[in-house]
Amino acid sequence: MSEILRDLSSDISLLSLNTATVRQQWNLAEAIEGCVRHNIGSITPWRDQVAECGLDEAAKRIRNAGLTVTSLCRGGWFPAADREGRQTAIDDNLRAIDEAVTLDAACLVMVVGALPKGSKDIEDARSQVFDGMTAIMDHARASNMPLAIEPLHPMYAADRACVNTMKQALDLCDELGDGIGVVADVYHIWWDPELAGQIARAGNDDRLLVYHVCDWLVPTNDLFLDRGMMGDGIIDLKSIRAMVESAGYPGSCEVEIFSQDWWKRDPDEVLRICIERHQTVV
Repeated sequence: MSEILRDLSSDISLLSLNTATVRQQWNLAEAIEGCVRHNIGSITPWRDQVAECGLDEAAKRIRNAGLTVTSLCRGGWFPAADREGRQTAIDDNLRAIDEAVTLDAACLVMVVGALPKGSKDIEDARSQVFDGMTAIMDHARASNMPLAIEPLHPMYAADRACVNTMKQALDLCDELGDGIGVVADVYHIWWDPELAGQIARAGNDDRLLVYHVCDWLVPTNDLFLDRGMMGDGIIDLKSIRAMVESAGYPGSCEVEIFSQDWWKRDPDEVLRICIERHQTVV
């Protein structure tokens, strides 16, 4: 853990654009150009956008733009109703690791998946997540590609991720061993009464790999596609940033906003506001 605390809001070089924030306005090539235009030094692409661009072309464009890839979104989605589905997920995650390596990403974000169709057994889903992660860990380690488990808000436990707290994610890391860590996404973890202790735990183990910011709106009109711009909601962003800094987090602050509202706006305006909010409210 770094002994020097870094102010993640003081320097635009520590801002990273998760391309989900402008995915409806820009393709990956346009997002890369937008980062350069606004002096944003880091980017987190999504695999579907990379595939549309072409993996080698995406890597070339990112490299030529001088951007750092703070993470690749995403792997995971392990639980399935049958053995064939589980193997398909494992094979896809092995490819995702290779893609992350080609992009020179700092890590691969893992949204682990949830209940298979027709199932009500969440403990079985969690067991399948462990088995799936175990099946890909050797390849991840051999590829020197850290995996970052992202705990999602409990409202997603049935359909997106059955790992829902930092503690659950870190416990899973402890079981799996080296080469794995966690994502601290404020949208998913702001409510957790154990948050401060678990972020400190992640820092002590050098397992805090990614830090995502947006905001929680009240009311929220859509639990997936109505995330707020930082400062427009009720999350105590500065408090969580202090926790992350105190844990010695060495990376960038990644802005990830899934929002039908912000997707309707001019993407250059969105990036300008992201930069301003990063420097004032995060």
